[in-house]
Amino acid sequence: MGSKLCPKVILEGTRLTFKTEIAFELNSYERFVGPRKYRYHSPLISGEWCAFTNFPWGRGLINFEPHEEQMAMETYATWIRLFELLKYYSWIIDRFHLSTIMFQKMYRSKDYHFEWLEERLGKIGFCLILLTRTPESFAAAREERLKVSGNPSQYSDLSQFIKEQDFLNLQYDKSILPKIRIDISDNNIPKAVAQITDWMESIGALYANY
Repeated sequence: MGSKLCPKVILEGTRLTFKTEIAFELNSYERFVGPRKYRYHSPLISGEWCAFTNFPWGRGLINFEPHEEQMAMETYATWIRLFELLKYYSWIIDRFHLSTIMFQKMYRSKDYHFEWLEERLGKIGFCLILLTRTPESFAAAREERLKVSGNPSQYSDLSQFIKEQDFLNLQYDKSILPKIRIDISDNNIPKAVAQITDWMESIGALYANY
């Protein structure tokens, strides 16, 4: 039996950077997860799950309100403990702590610090991928998204996404996790998936080294 692939990635970025599409592609990319002869359940999770409220596009781990802070922090503590217990498996996360820091600072004027989380994530092999695009490429990405979106109003103000991206870039620079920026301005998802996999292979992050 060969070495066991168990890559762990956090995909961060503002809206319209194709995080979810790339997450799904990674989860079926043979070089990333190995050959699959049939489809099966895969651990792809998201900080954007609006599980704190009983209505669509509600609140969750990223956009929680002040009275939900304790629940949010307990959720983070639960996730990291689960990752530690199941460290010899692949995990793909579509938005996580950087998005929480960004949203809470920009829209709630509240500072959150996740050094404790990154220290534990790093020990079990998590890598950070920041997906970005040029300001002028957001419009074309929006047109594609509007073809399938169930909540098109969230894409009205592209200038807000650019501000969010600037903030996320600053948080990315502060991160202690192994990390890489991937430019998705050309909307080429297979290319981005290959770039991510190439980089993780180059640093030995496709396999467990702990």
